[in-house]
Amino acid sequence: DKKVCQKCYSQIEKTGFCPNELARALYKKSSKIIGVIVPDIENPFFSELAKAVEDEAFQNGYRMLLCSSGNNAEKEMQNIQMLVQMKADGVIIMTNSVDTGKVLQTCPVPVVLVDRTLQNVNEKAVVKSDHYKGGYLAAEHLVQCGCKNIVCLKEPSGYSSGNERYRGYFAVCEKYGLKEQSVDCTYVYEEGIRAAGKMLERYPDVDGVIAGNDMIAMAVYKELIRRGKKIPQEIQLIGFDDVKFGQIFTPELTTIHQSIREMGTAAAQIIEKCVEGQPCQKKNIFDVSLVVRETTMEW
Repeated sequence: DKKVCQKCYSQIEKTGFCPNELARALYKKSSKIIGVIVPDIENPFFSELAKAVEDEAFQNGYRMLLCSSGNNAEKEMQNIQMLVQMKADGVIIMTNSVDTGKVLQTCPVPVVLVDRTLQNVNEKAVVKSDHYKGGYLAAEHLVQCGCKNIVCLKEPSGYSSGNERYRGYFAVCEKYGLKEQSVDCTYVYEEGIRAAGKMLERYPDVDGVIAGNDMIAMAVYKELIRRGKKIPQEIQLIGFDDVKFGQIFTPELTTIHQSIREMGTAAAQIIEKCVEGQPCQKKNIFDVSLVVRETTMEW
């Protein structure tokens, strides 16, 4: 009845009534929420990825709830539990924790792993880049630029992405008969500063550096310049991810491009398809490419 509906709307406007979304979610067994759990919100790779998820979700009537775990497995598990209790329609997570992986095995909502793979969680959907190719392209480019002493800043925490990048770098070392040289460095800016100093102490003849991501590359550049090194004349530097800050940074970073926006969009679409009961591809590997800018110079 139109008159009844109009009267209802009139009362809603007068009282300022707002529907209780949690109650609605409990009734419908769906909150139209996609949870995203990232290890470090300060890392621009994760913030750009989250933005892509939010854009895709919003266009299709979903909202995104972002959680930052701080690389804490206990916090990750608490976030998953919270999202399940909120009747979230799915969870997108970037994790490397074995304990979190065990929780995900029995998670009652759809789960998409992004930028990571976990052993014994094969039934979950995965969205990632070809990290092996990325590491290979980075090392190959430095060789083509004339580098003979290439150091890889290797992620030591066992992340599948870091392991695959290192394997790509190592394959190029074997191809050209170069000595493997590496320094452990997590994906944190301050660690890049520390690793740059250790690298110069351990490998004083270094002429090429492969950083774990663009943020680490920026930290390494800053520390090398502080120590009087010239980039790229003395030491050439390449990052990974191709975040927007890499173009804003001076000099602009040579890097390995990941399709960050496409990966975030794909992750959200997988959740949406699961909700609608549609089939989705479990393994989604995106190609990478070399972006040459100002921190390397071709011979």
